[in-house]
Amino acid sequence: MMHTTVGWHVELEFQEDDEHTRAAALVRLPDGSEVRARGHASRHHTDSNQPRVGEEIAGARALNELAMELLTKAHEEIDAASGRTSHPINV
Repeated sequence: MMHTTVGWHVELEFQEDDEHTRAAALVRLPDGSEVRARGHASRHHTDSNQPRVGEEIAGARALNELAMELLTKAHEEIDAASGRTSHPINV
């Protein structure tokens, strides 16, 4: 049987104007460290104003960047623990 031993909470915050949406993502890890990332979306002037769509795009980009930051962090920790350069971690 699988047991959950840790949980992560990801926070997303958005700042918007009529044409731009910016997202900031943050995850606090159980060891107390934090990983942060940002995403951005721009609305073309001919598109209708749909703030939720901008949030989805900017949020997805921030979460994608957050995922890459976590992979880099894990890769660095593997290298530090093993004393050698490990193979790249692919998405």
